[in-house]
Amino acid sequence: MTNEAGAIEAVIFDWGGTLADYAAIELIDMWRLAAHHLAGHIPIGEDEILARLADVEARMWARTTTDARAASLSDLLAEATRELGADVTTAVLEEAGTHYLDAWTPHIVHDAQAATMLTALRARGLRIGLLSNTHWPPAYHERFLERDGLAALIDARAYTSEMTYMKPHPEAFRHALDALGVQDASRAVFVGDRLFDDVFGAQRAGMRAVHRLNAMVPGYEVQPDATIVGLDELVPIIDGWLARG
Repeated sequence: MTNEAGAIEAVIFDWGGTLADYAAIELIDMWRLAAHHLAGHIPIGEDEILARLADVEARMWARTTTDARAASLSDLLAEATRELGADVTTAVLEEAGTHYLDAWTPHIVHDAQAATMLTALRARGLRIGLLSNTHWPPAYHERFLERDGLAALIDARAYTSEMTYMKPHPEAFRHALDALGVQDASRAVFVGDRLFDDVFGAQRAGMRAVHRLNAMVPGYEVQPDATIVGLDELVPIIDGWLARG
């Protein structure tokens, strides 16, 4: 099947919970390293340090329901340093060194159906994008996309750690559309597991939105254009939209 003029031009994906397992993007391992390192240097117990560091991350993610300003890992570590009055950045670097991503490699698991699904969409003449709300620098994600053979299947990858706004802000979606050369947002589909960040955000930006069901994320009152359980269900939905033009 070829993509006719006026049909869908691109499909853009969320990362955690959509192309990769949701739990893979948690930072708890990093906070645990920092808490262990700091416990002997400040008058706070290791468990309390860990809880306060995790709370810093939760507060920054909660901002997506207000101003949707993006944050990088350096922003997150700076906030954690202010929270504890101790140098969390140095603690993480000294404890983890250059090896902690290697230690986490088994935790980053991409969906087994992702490569087949992306290949099928590309065969239909569609451009493929990725838009991820993340604190991590792009190199972190790129490492694992390349490891699992997905990087070559995604034409443009956008990470909010390098952007002003994160999903659901329209500018985040516009950034991804521009990276793919899509002028008309209605000719793009977004696929994600979060009803607020992904479905509401994409539809507000003028895109169609496919919701991948995920019981681990909060609900939101919005109606997706389509709903899937597994990635193997996506291609038939796209085929139907392509056929209707």
